[in-house]
Amino acid sequence: MNETRPPSNDPLHGVTLEALLTELVARHGWEELGRRIDVRCFNYDPSITSSLKFLRKTPWARQKVEELYLRGLGGRG
Repeated sequence: MNETRPPSNDPLHGVTLEALLTELVARHGWEELGRRIDVRCFNYDPSITSSLKFLRKTPWARQKVEELYLRGLGGRG
């Protein structure tokens, strides 16, 4: 039996944290990201790997990153 689910209204549905972070870095760069969200992993020797590790363990920081990403969508989703 196949059940059809309605599409998600969540604009982050299907977007991985890595894809989201990679897009933010491409859009803003590490320096601007660190200015907007003052966390060590953005300001000192930044990398996707270290940032993902930190964001997965730190809900408040992940929320700030997700909010910045969503503001950048400008009405998409």
